[in-house]
Order: sequence, then structure tokens, then C-alpha cells
Amino acid sequence: MNENPSPQRAESAHPHSAVDSPSLLSSILRGAIGFTLLSIAGFAPWVLAGRYFYRSIGEAGLYAVCAVVFIALSAPLLHRLLRGRRTFWRFYKIFGLAFAGYSVAWTVGWMLIGGHTGSLVGLLAGSVVMAIVLTAFFRAWPKLLPVIAILFIANAAGYFIGGWIEGEIGGLRNLDVVRDLISRGTLSTVGKTLWGVFYGLGFGAGLGASFHLLQRDFDDATGILSGSHSTR
Repeated sequence: MNENPSPQRAESAHPHSAVDSPSLLSSILRGAIGFTLLSIAGFAPWVLAGRYFYRSIGEAGLYAVCAVVFIALSAPLLHRLLRGRRTFWRFYKIFGLAFAGYSVAWTVGWMLIGGHTGSLVGLLAGSVVMAIVLTAFFRAWPKLLPVIAILFIANAAGYFIGGWIEGEIGGLRNLDVVRDLISRGTLSTVGKTLWGVFYGLGFGAGLGASFHLLQRDFDDATGILSGSHSTR
């Protein structure tokens, strides 16, 4: 009896081969596009009803509402970042926990310190929490530090570029020609929405790159990194 399976059998035994694994560029584009759409929706409670939520449930409550929107719509827009089958509900499982932890860490950093420093601390803490959840899911602990770096740099770039653009657009209200053509509320809506767009582009690109890195050596059949001596 031949104990060595043929190449065809070996390939069929591991249906999630490199053939169906997206490239790095594809993963980055999927993440950037999908998370930008997700970010626009996730920012919507702040953009459209921020004052109402501030008055009724407070600042932390508003952030919680935004986080729920991010998580609820994540799988329809991003589940293809996972390779293999039945990715929809698997993505909810991993991203729901990762983004919930990220949101709590960012909110604590922002509310305790405030300003740009608080945002930076929150983004770093959130990126660390998210990276830990993702690497734990793929059992890819050697990749933890690179994933933290990718998530933090991409996340911070999108967040601060978007915030700068929102501030610049808000400053246009001081120009008479702009004030006569566009209402204050419209400028605010446009600025906040663009913040969400750039936040989504940055964070999404980092998320796509992170998923690609974490799955590059991941064996779907065994659930461990290729070459790892870990056992289930």
C-alpha cells in the first residue's frame, strides 16, 4: 500500500491551499475598501446624531453605539479577508472580540488623557489588544509584534490624517464666501464623514495586511502555523 499520497490527494486534503489565499495587495485592497464603507457606517451615529447621544447616553455611550455598528456590519464587508469556507460567521467570531477590545482600550485611553496624546495612547492600546486577539486566533504568536506595528501605524495614519482634514474643513466656516454657500451643519457633516473615510482607508489597509501575514503560514486543516510543534 502506497503511504505517500499523490499531489492531487495532498491538495484535496488541504482545500484552503495557496490557490485560494489572496495576495498581499488583494488583502490590503479588500481591507481598505471594505473597512472604509464600514467606517462611514460606524461614524454615522456621531455624524448624524452625535448631540443626541451625548445628551442621552454620554460620550462613552456614543462610542459604544459606534462600536456596535462596526461589529454588526463587519462580516458582510470584510469576511473575505479570511480564507477558506464558512468565513462569514468565523469572521464575526474573531473580529467581534478583537474590535470590542480595541474599542474599550481606545475609549479608556482617550477619556483618561484626552487630546492628541490620549488618541495616540488609545490607538496603541487598541492595536495591541486587537493584535493579541488575532494572533491568538491563528496561534501565530511569533507574528505578534509585526501585527501590532502594522495595525498601529496604519490605524494612526488614517485617524490623524482624517482628523486633520476634518479640522481644515471645519475652518472653512470662517470664510465669508463659504459661509454664504454652505451651512455650518453641512460642513460639519462633510468633515466628520471624511474623517471616517480616511480612518477606514488606513485601518482597513492595516487589517488586510495583518490578516494576510497571519494566514500566510497557517494550516487550516490543523489550526497551527506550518512548521510549528504545537499540538491541539
